[in-house]
Amino acid sequence: MNANASPRMLYATIAALTAIEFLQLSMTAFAAGPIMGELGMSPEDFSLVAAVYASVAILVISMQRWLVERLGGRTVIRCATAVSVLGSVLCATSSDFASFLLGRVVMAIGGGALFTSARMIIHHLLAGPRRFAGIRALGISLALSIAAGPWIAAQAVAADHWSTIYWIVAGMGALAFMLAGTTLSPIPLAPKGEHAPRIVHQGLLVGGSFALLYALQRSNYDFFSDAGSTLLLIALGSAALLGYAWLQHRARQPLLRVRQMLHARYLAGMALFTFGYLMLGANNYVIPMMLQRTLGFGWHTVGVVEAVGLLVAVLTFLTVTSLLPRHPAPRKYLVTGFAALALFGLALSRLNTGADLWRDVLPALAFYSVFLLTVLPVAAMQSFRQMDQDESAFSNAQQMKNMLAQAGIALGITLATLGQQWRTAVHYAVLDNRIRPGDPAYEALFEQLREGLAHAVGPAQAAPLAMARVAQMLAQQSAMLANIDHFILVAALGLLGVAVTLVQKVFR
Repeated sequence: MNANASPRMLYATIAALTAIEFLQLSMTAFAAGPIMGELGMSPEDFSLVAAVYASVAILVISMQRWLVERLGGRTVIRCATAVSVLGSVLCATSSDFASFLLGRVVMAIGGGALFTSARMIIHHLLAGPRRFAGIRALGISLALSIAAGPWIAAQAVAADHWSTIYWIVAGMGALAFMLAGTTLSPIPLAPKGEHAPRIVHQGLLVGGSFALLYALQRSNYDFFSDAGSTLLLIALGSAALLGYAWLQHRARQPLLRVRQMLHARYLAGMALFTFGYLMLGANNYVIPMMLQRTLGFGWHTVGVVEAVGLLVAVLTFLTVTSLLPRHPAPRKYLVTGFAALALFGLALSRLNTGADLWRDVLPALAFYSVFLLTVLPVAAMQSFRQMDQDESAFSNAQQMKNMLAQAGIALGITLATLGQQWRTAVHYAVLDNRIRPGDPAYEALFEQLREGLAHAVGPAQAAPLAMARVAQMLAQQSAMLANIDHFILVAALGLLGVAVTLVQKVFR
C-alpha cells in the first residue's frame, strides 16, 4: 500500500476492480439478445464468444500470481485495467461478430484476473479491522454490480445504445487504473518463486476449458440433434482439465499448488462455491426467459424488477458481515441461505400466466439475493482458513476458486437449458394430446376465439388465426409448466442444502 494513500482509497480500488468483472458479466448476459440482433450474430456465435472469453479468463487467472511475482502487483493491475479498457472500447465500437469476439478476448486478457487481484490486495495489504472493511467493500461492490447490471443494460438497450454498457465498463477500468496508481506500492507483492508456466500444461488448461465450455454452450441449441459430438467434446475437455490438474499435482514446482488444496475444508468450500455459481448461471437463464418469453413482460420492465429484487443482496451482505464478528459460527448462515433458496424456488413454482411482477416475483428475487450473499461470502470466509499463513497457497486457492466460477456458471446455464427443452417438450406432448379437434375443451376454446376474431378480421381469416392462437397458448402453457418444474427442483435443492448443512461437520 502506498504510504500516502488513505484506507478509503484502497477500499475504492478493491470495489472498482470487483465491479469491472461482475458488472460486465451481468450486463452482457442480460443484453445478449439485443447484442446479437445489433451485430447480426447467431446464438451459436454468441456461445463461441462466451466460451472463448471464459477459457481465456481461466488461463489468465491461472497465471496471475506468477505475473505478480515478476512484475509487481501495481504493474500487473495497471496493465490489466488498461487492457480491459481497450477491450471494452473494442466491444463498444464493434460492428460484427469478428470485432466483438476480438473485444471480448482482449477484455478477458485484461479483466479475467481483476477479481482475484482485488481479493489478494485485501490479503496482502490489510489486517485486522481494515481487512474486514476491505472484504465488505468487495462484497458490496459485487452485490451492487449484480443488481445494477440488468437495470443499466435495460436502460441502454431501451435508448437504442447497447454499446453504452461497454463504455461504462471502460470508464470503470480507467477509474481502477488511476486508483491503482495512487494506492498501490510499486514493490512486488511476493518473492519470485521457481515455478513457471509450461506451454504443454497451459495448453491443456486453455484447450480443455474451451472444449468443455464451448460444448456446454453449444448444447443449449443442438444437444438433442447432435448429442454424440457434444458429449465427445465434453469428454475430451474434461480429460484435458483432469490431465492439467494431475500434472500440477505431480510437479515439483507447480504453477498451482493443487496438492495443498486437497483437504476437507477447502474442498467443501469449493463444493459450496460451485453450487452457488451453478445456481447463478441456471437462474440467470431461466428467470429472464420466464418473465419475458413466457409471461410476456417488457424487456425494460424485467430489468427494473430484477435490479430492485437483487438490491436485497446489498442489505443481506451488510447484515451478514455485521453479525459475523460476534457470531462467527457458519452453520446458521448456511442454513438461512439454503432456506432462502428453497423459498425462492417455492415462490416462483406457484406462478401462473396472470402473475404480477411486483407482488409475486419481486419477493422471490429478494429470497434469491439472500441465498447468494449469505452462502457465497460465508463459504469464502471459511474455505481458506488453513491457508491464511501460507501466502502462495492462499493465492493459488483463490485462483482455483475463480477458475471454477467460470465453469460453474456455464454448467448452470447448460443444465437449465437442457432441462427447459426436455420439460417443455414433455408438457407440450401431454397438452397436445388432451387439446385437439374433437375434444370438448378444444372445441369450446376454439369457438370462443373464432367468434372474437371474426369481428376484427372476418369469418374467413378467423378460423386459422384462432387455431394459431390455440397453438400459441399451448406453447406458453408448456413453457410455464417447464419453468415451474425448474423452480420446484430449486426448492428441493434448497431443502437438501439445509439438511446437508445440519449434518455435515466441516462448517459448524
